[in-house]
Amino acid sequence: MSSDTITVKRAANGLRGTITVPGDKSISHRVAILGALSCGSMQVRNYLCSEDCMNTLRAMQQLGAKVTPGDSPQNFTLTGTAMQPTAPTRDIDCGNSGTGMRLMAGVMAALPFNSCMFGDPSLSSRPMRRIIDPLGQMGAHITACGRKPGCAPLRIEGTSLTPIHYELPMASAQVKSAVLLAGMLTEGTTSVHQPAITRDHTERLFNHFGVPCRVSEYGLDIEVDGPSVPQAKDIIVPGDISSAAFWLVAATVVPNSEITLRHVGLNPTRDAIITVLRRMGADITIANEQHEGEPYGDITVRTANRLMGTVIRKHEIPNLIDEIPVLAVAAAFAEGTTIIRNAAELRVKESDRISTTVNNLRAMGGIVEEFEDGMAITGGSPLHGAVMDSYHDHRIAMGFLMAGLHADGETTLQNCANINTSYPGFEEHLHTLTGA
Repeated sequence: MSSDTITVKRAANGLRGTITVPGDKSISHRVAILGALSCGSMQVRNYLCSEDCMNTLRAMQQLGAKVTPGDSPQNFTLTGTAMQPTAPTRDIDCGNSGTGMRLMAGVMAALPFNSCMFGDPSLSSRPMRRIIDPLGQMGAHITACGRKPGCAPLRIEGTSLTPIHYELPMASAQVKSAVLLAGMLTEGTTSVHQPAITRDHTERLFNHFGVPCRVSEYGLDIEVDGPSVPQAKDIIVPGDISSAAFWLVAATVVPNSEITLRHVGLNPTRDAIITVLRRMGADITIANEQHEGEPYGDITVRTANRLMGTVIRKHEIPNLIDEIPVLAVAAAFAEGTTIIRNAAELRVKESDRISTTVNNLRAMGGIVEEFEDGMAITGGSPLHGAVMDSYHDHRIAMGFLMAGLHADGETTLQNCANINTSYPGFEEHLHTLTGA
């Protein structure tokens, strides 16, 4: 478990070593949901045992799925309900997870009983109207009961739904997945059109579990036939590239670094962080690639000879959204200016990640201009250590600890316990790679 306050200093000897980052967060949520609805039992390996993903797994246990422990917390047997879940006896706690709440809403809306989902203060401030509206078009009865309009808790009166074709107003894998999961439980064909490619874990897992799903040639249109019962099938969750991203940036900017990250997911809708860092001049190589539903491999990164600023392209933003805070850290150490626009979605994450990233970069001496939908970072000036708040946001906490590994003096991040929502074991890996 991560400490509430973490202090780092310049990694004078560089980052060295080999680690295996925890299982992919997005995939783990979906494995819990689909596996719990499936017919039969399946072996799950390398599940992400973070607070967020464990909340989703516990929620599905409330619906009747059974979890039998294996040889480690990450490995277990999941026995599904064969699409005959039982009504929960208490409200469902989603903790800090917008993914868990939004995806489960698609499922709960189509089940023949009522339910209520709630979360922590951060989750209770994030917009849910984006999934309530399309699910409402299918006939769902969802009421947002939060103090803030359109926010959790969500009260759901389960009912039979009607299939729709939904044009996503924004590129959002969570909204897409909520509609498709509802469609899996609905008679007929439900389809979604997205304005840009988003992470496709739901579609890949539909295929893995035998749910009829079709994706158009360019990946913008997806159809699912329902009602369909997923068939249990063993699965290994690859390492989370969003967690690997912190080490990719740290080893790129800290002199005398060479690290290897094993079994990292290389899904082409998630690997924009590698594309952008390479464009900036990062030395990243990939070996031992495997393609078993979700592609994965071993990533080795060495200190860049020269890191240059870049312009993040609009089409890259949906598949880079979680990595933008740490990418902004890389930009602060690069020559020239890095422009990030079309990223207003960052305003409604665990924190307002535009303002929190800008505030912390400035606290360390970075030169950054804030826009409503992004920022411009002028790099090349040395950063200095500072005492900063994580704003209860795990990606802000880890991103600026990476900045501290190449800053003068000590860098302290407060309110870091939130790191446990996505990266259990982070401090251990920090010590391993820095030799601290």
